[in-house]
Amino acid sequence: MLALLAAFAPHYHPDAAPNTLQAADVAWMLVSTALVLLMTPGLAFFYGGMVNRGNIISTMLQSFISLGVISLLWYVVGFSLAFGDDIGGVIGDPRTFFMFNNVGTAPHPTLGAGLPLVLFAAFQLKFAIITPALITGGFAERIRFWGYLIFICFFSLCIYCPLAHWAWHPQGFLFKWGVLDFAGGTVVHISAGFAALAGALAIGRRRVHLDGHAHAPVNIPFVILGTGLLWFGWFGFNAGSALGANAQAVQAFVTTHFASAAAMLTWMVLEASRGQRPSAMGAAIGAVVGLVAITPAAGYVTYGPAITIGILASGVSFGAVILKNRTTLDDTLDVFPCHGVGGIVGMLATALFAQKGGLFTGGGPTLLYYHLLTLVVVGAFTFGGSWLLYRATNFIVPIRVNAENETHGLDTSQHGETLLAA
Repeated sequence: MLALLAAFAPHYHPDAAPNTLQAADVAWMLVSTALVLLMTPGLAFFYGGMVNRGNIISTMLQSFISLGVISLLWYVVGFSLAFGDDIGGVIGDPRTFFMFNNVGTAPHPTLGAGLPLVLFAAFQLKFAIITPALITGGFAERIRFWGYLIFICFFSLCIYCPLAHWAWHPQGFLFKWGVLDFAGGTVVHISAGFAALAGALAIGRRRVHLDGHAHAPVNIPFVILGTGLLWFGWFGFNAGSALGANAQAVQAFVTTHFASAAAMLTWMVLEASRGQRPSAMGAAIGAVVGLVAITPAAGYVTYGPAITIGILASGVSFGAVILKNRTTLDDTLDVFPCHGVGGIVGMLATALFAQKGGLFTGGGPTLLYYHLLTLVVVGAFTFGGSWLLYRATNFIVPIRVNAENETHGLDTSQHGETLLAA
């Protein structure tokens, strides 16, 4: 049905006038778009190495399948809901870019800073892909595959697209408030963190968690490989959000690297302070927390503040993981303590250190007030909305596997596949 609609629906794809595009900007954004896409397979390795042996394939596929599902959803209506003509500052008109109508190589007057609109849409698509993939760590090892697919469609349309419109569309109400989210600290990481928290609570604890068994990662080299791919791809995520080959892109590139380096080392020092040996898992998690935290600030802060943000986020997330482990919350891969809390630290730190408008740079408290208000609004919307979406999904199809399938692992019960290597 989608193929027939795509083939026969009328489309208008305006072409760019000759010599109206900057070749360097187009080239950099093509590269950035590819780099951000690489982050999703990177996340698959990062999460896949953390689960137990019977759930490696299923966990990795939950990230990887988002490349297919969200791409087609974005083509049909997602891009229009996020960036279509504004409706009340909260959502885009689904008719504006329905099935990529009016999405061609010509620049848009307000979107994409002179880029081909289709390139801007492709770049933004990669953010929409990785956000639901991030959520999967919160309910890893217990979700039914078809239920997961239904949920990510709901989440993309009902949570992600509105958030993207609020923060990044020129008429979105967060944009008008002056909220700074350079590359998705709020839209991507805070939303994924709260959605993962809601999922862990709505779907319930794993049997092994109820029985008090310690969680041991199955393949730490996978985690390191995933971290490397994420770190590499994150340069497109953050520096690409400058939407051109310009000075701000260079600044975001460097601040991204420094924040991650600082966070990685901070996490290892904190492990040592608790009498633990320096671990590869800790180094990898710390690096990712730093990447998360610098995301909203990357193009708005200088290098010293970037290092400070990495250190702060690593310390706060490290503490959040410890606190979570003292509760009954079964957030399997610590999505909320790392992505949610890391995103919150980065978002608030942006209001403190931003070169223009930051509290510590002479801008006064206004930006911080709006960021605090945004945190409340986005947290409530994402947590509450996701909770309802999990319930709606469960009404359509049971979202959790049964006890037997959970015990045997999702690789065999959901996909009929096993990891052959010893």
